[in-house]
Amino acid sequence: MAANNFTTEQAYGYFVERAMDIAYYKYGLQVINWVEVFNNFNNTLNRNVTVIEVWKSKEFILMLAAAVEMGFRAILADDDLWYLDHLTVTWDEMYMNEPFADISNKTQQALVLGGEGCMWGETVDVSDIEQTVWPRASAIAERLWSPAYVNNTNKALPRIEYFRCLMNERGIAAAPVNNPIAREAPPGPGSCYDQRRR
Repeated sequence: MAANNFTTEQAYGYFVERAMDIAYYKYGLQVINWVEVFNNFNNTLNRNVTVIEVWKSKEFILMLAAAVEMGFRAILADDDLWYLDHLTVTWDEMYMNEPFADISNKTQQALVLGGEGCMWGETVDVSDIEQTVWPRASAIAERLWSPAYVNNTNKALPRIEYFRCLMNERGIAAAPVNNPIAREAPPGPGSCYDQRRR
């Protein structure tokens, strides 16, 4: 840094720009950057190369709107409502998290490429990862592929329950849909048994 007379921020900016140039111009790859890169270098980032991943929950709506308003493509990974390792966030809270809440411009909405539910490994292992992720990840998926007006959790519940049963039948240990804690064991046979009795 001293040899190039860089501050820490300038060195970081140089690294980000150089890494993106190599990925895009040498290998033809698109680059996905965390929102911090956008916050620090949005005026110098190449919009053709960069996709911004917005993850900060308290600010995600503002950050997502700001990124697409400046012409960047973006992905939403809300760390408050779409992080699957947050065990007390229920499927319906995830389902109701609308990415376009503050983005009404259709051109800007088209720049939102999608979203993801993130599962960090600090609180899981192979014994409980499936029931931690499923069926809540399916609520995120339905939110992402559905228009904003499709937002009735009472209508979504039977679909999510049915999908959970399909996963169980295929050997995926998806937890009961209405668990207050994601991977908690069911109090009894669970929703699949109840559906068969109806």
